[in-house]
Amino acid sequence: MKKRRVQVRITGRVQGVFFRAYTRDAAEQIGVAGWVRNLPDGSVGAIFEGEADKIDRMIEWCYEGSPMGRVDRVEVLEEVFTGDFDRFTIIH
Repeated sequence: MKKRRVQVRITGRVQGVFFRAYTRDAAEQIGVAGWVRNLPDGSVGAIFEGEADKIDRMIEWCYEGSPMGRVDRVEVLEEVFTGDFDRFTIIH
């Protein structure tokens, strides 16, 4: 199975709406590793690593996000897969 790593930036109403917690839960359910954190500009950033099809599912999930939030844009940057992560975490 092909492995992928992507860096994602989500903009909209994504802070203060439990977006990071929902992202962690989705990543654990889908089976991807990496991290998610709030960024100073009000967006949310994340790194996802795992099987290519699972990364696609995680990116699709980002367009929905937290039920209390609103996603305006999802930017995806492909990176070189490193295998650095064995789980998914929230960075505070």
